[in-house]
This record gives sequence, C-alpha cells and structure tokens, in this order.
Amino acid sequence: MDLARGWDLAAAGYESYYVPRFAPWVDSAVRAITSPLPDGPILVPCCGTFPELDVLVELFPDREIVGIDLSPGMLRLARERATGRQRVRLVQGDAAILDDHWTGRCAAVVSVFGLQQLPSPDAAIRSWASALRPGGVLSVMFWPSTTEPFGPFSLLSKVLRAHVPAGDRSWEQRLSFPGVVVDKYVAHEMSHPSAAEFFASHTESGPLRPLADDRGREFVARLREEFLRLAPCGKWHHRPCARHIVARVTA
Repeated sequence: MDLARGWDLAAAGYESYYVPRFAPWVDSAVRAITSPLPDGPILVPCCGTFPELDVLVELFPDREIVGIDLSPGMLRLARERATGRQRVRLVQGDAAILDDHWTGRCAAVVSVFGLQQLPSPDAAIRSWASALRPGGVLSVMFWPSTTEPFGPFSLLSKVLRAHVPAGDRSWEQRLSFPGVVVDKYVAHEMSHPSAAEFFASHTESGPLRPLADDRGREFVARLREEFLRLAPCGKWHHRPCARHIVARVTA
C-alpha cells in the first residue's frame, strides 16, 4: 500500500489520538517563527490534519497560510479545521521537494513531525529553506533516530528491528546549512492509557499504518504479542525528545 493511502486510513485516529499528544511540540515550532517577517505566505509542508493552524492564525491573523500534504484523508480533516478562515489554503501534493513556484516567495515555513517520514529528509529541508524570502524563517520539528532511552517509542523500535531492518538515518548529520540559529532537542511529557492502546494507535493511526497494511494481520499480531510481553502494565508515561531546527535566511 502506498504511503498516502496508509495515511488516508489513519487520518481520523491520528487526529483524535496523536494531535492532542503532539500539541506541545507543535506550539513550540510555530512560536519559533518570530517577527519581523518579510511579505509572503506561511507555508506548512506535510501539514497532515493541520494542527499548526490554530496557533498560526492566532499569531499571524493577516497572513496567507498554505498547507501541503500528500494524503487526501488528512487534507479532508485539515479543511474542516480551516473552515471559515478565508486566508487559509490547502494543496494536495508532495512536500518532499517543493514546486519551483514556491522558491523565494514565503515569509516562513513550519513543519512538525513530517520531515522524518520523507524519502530524503535532508533534500526536503533544503527545498523548504529555498522557499523563503530574505529574512524569512524556517522552523522544523522532527523525531530523530533516538527519541528516548526507555518508553513505548523505544520499545516498539526495538521489537520492530527483529523483523524490519532500520532505515538509513545518516541524513540527520546532513541538516546543517547557512542561517541556522537554533538546533536543539525538545522534550515534553506524554502518556498512554495502556501499552495495548498505544500499540493499536501506532499501527492503526500512526507511522506504522502503511507497514501494518503491507505486512498484514499476522505480522501485526506477532509484533503486538512481542511488544506487550515486554511492556509495563497500566498507564504509560514517557518523555520523548524531538529535534528542532530554526533558520533565518539572511538578505
């Protein structure tokens, strides 16, 4: 199953389960776009259901705000969030490499937890930076290869590695480019009702949905059994750490 279709099926669950849990990182990423900004729209590649929108409208009520995402299912929920906001526009498209139409046009680019899902994240972030006008700001939050020493993300990754080889994460070392003013790690508390509910959400409404659909029910059941055997009982609290890069294009 292709990636867009997987996210179409995951969209509703992602909105209800992960959007509230990811909210602190979204808020941090959006508020890192500080004035003064040049003229032009604010672009949000990999916008998903567009959780960035509420804070963007609060901070920049007079700006055009444009979200781009490959998944029609995600964009359907994004349009619901954007209802009544005349200066918001949504585009279905691949945000991995932006169309030349955007080059040098934007006041800001912000993206949260989309970068690490792309085939060539280092090329993608350079493409996003190229969309900025002089004085424009880039703010990108993403999950690095290691988010926590212990916790559900860490345990699921460990269990998964026995069945699926780890992808090449060397791109994380190639994210430096001119204008970077912030490159730091940001941790927030997160909790899950149980290990079973976390696993169900991650495979049905999270980043493992495409893999789960591709490998089938037997694979998911085996993975679930191994994960729950090693996971703690009861409510699960953890403090995952994301990487945040902010850059400002000089004149």
